[in-house]
Amino acid sequence: MLYHFLYPLKKYSIIFNLFGYVTVRAAGAGLISFLFVLIFGKIFISYIKKKKVGERISEDVPERHKRKEGTPTMGGLLIIFGTLIGIIFFGDFKNPFLYAILFVFLSFGFLGLIDDIYKTRGEKKKGISKKIKIIYQSIITIIFFFLISLIFEKSIFTKTQVLFFKNFLINFSLLYPVFIYFVLVGTANAVNLTDGLDGLASGISATCVLVYIILAYVGGHKIISDYLKILFIPKSWEISIFGSSLLGAILGFLWYNSYPAEIFMGDVGSQAIGAGIAGMAILTKQELLLPIAGGVFLIEALSVIIQVISFRWKGERVFLCAPIHHHFELKGISEPKIVMRLWLLSIIFSLIAISTLKIR
Repeated sequence: MLYHFLYPLKKYSIIFNLFGYVTVRAAGAGLISFLFVLIFGKIFISYIKKKKVGERISEDVPERHKRKEGTPTMGGLLIIFGTLIGIIFFGDFKNPFLYAILFVFLSFGFLGLIDDIYKTRGEKKKGISKKIKIIYQSIITIIFFFLISLIFEKSIFTKTQVLFFKNFLINFSLLYPVFIYFVLVGTANAVNLTDGLDGLASGISATCVLVYIILAYVGGHKIISDYLKILFIPKSWEISIFGSSLLGAILGFLWYNSYPAEIFMGDVGSQAIGAGIAGMAILTKQELLLPIAGGVFLIEALSVIIQVISFRWKGERVFLCAPIHHHFELKGISEPKIVMRLWLLSIIFSLIAISTLKIR
C-alpha cells in the first residue's frame, strides 16, 4: 500500500525513489512488522488470558514443563498478522511471487489454527486427525504447484539448484509435486517439533528466514546472481520482502516468547513459519539448501525419527526423551542454556548455508 502510493511520487522528489529499492522496502517491512507485534503483543496476551486459551502440556515431556500449563497460546496469530502488516505497507501487489508465498503461509497457518482450537477445547490434548491433515496438506500442495507453474518458465519449473555446483539444476519432472509436498510438510513438522522450549523455535526460525531473505535478494538480482553463478529468477526479490516481514514479526514475538515465555506460538505459528520457510526455499529454487540452513530443525526431527524406529525395532530408546532438546533437559541442563546453545548452532548452520553461494 505505502509502496504503491509513494513510489509513483518519485517524479516530484528523488527521495520517493528510495521506495523502489528492495533493500529499503525489506528494512521497512521488517521494522513495521516488529513494532506491530511488540506494541500489540501485550494486548493480545491479555485477550488470550481473558478467553482462557492456555497451553495444555503433554505427558511425554519432562516434569518441569507442568508449570507451563495454562500459558497463553496461539501466539502464531501475532506472527501472521505482523507479517501481513509489513507486506501491506511495503509489498508489491503486482508481483506474483508474493501471492504464491502468502498462499502457502496462510494456508498452513489456518491448519495450525484449527489444530490449536481442537487441542484447547477438547477433553484431551488431541488435534486434527493425521488423515485429515494429509488430505488438507496435499490439496494445498497441488494448488501451490499450480501457482508456481504460472510463475516459472517451463525450462526451470520442475528443477532445483544443486549445492556446491555452479549453474547446475536437477529436474524432478513428474515427481516435483511429491518433492515440494515433503519440503512443505517436513519443514512445518520440524518447526513444530522444535517448538518445545521458550524461544527455541522462534529464535532458530529467525536465522533460517534471514538466510532465505539473502538468497531471494541475490537470486532476483541479475548482476549478483551472474557473479555467484546461481540461477537468476526475475521478480523473486519480492520473496525477501515477505521474509523480512516474517523475520520482524518473529523477533517481535520473541520479545514475549523468550524465557520465561509469556505466550507460546502454538501450531498456528509453527505451521505458518515452517510453510513460509519452505515456500521461500521452493520459490528461490534453493530447496536442497534447507537441511543446512535449518540444520537444527533437521536434528530435532531426526531425533524423533530415530527414537521411534529404535523403540519399535528394538524396544529401546536412544534418547532419554525426544525431541532432543528434552533429552538435554533430562540430562540436567537448564532450559535457557539449551536454547542459547541451539541458537548458536543455528547461526553456524546459517553461515555455512550462505557460504555455499561462494564455494559453488
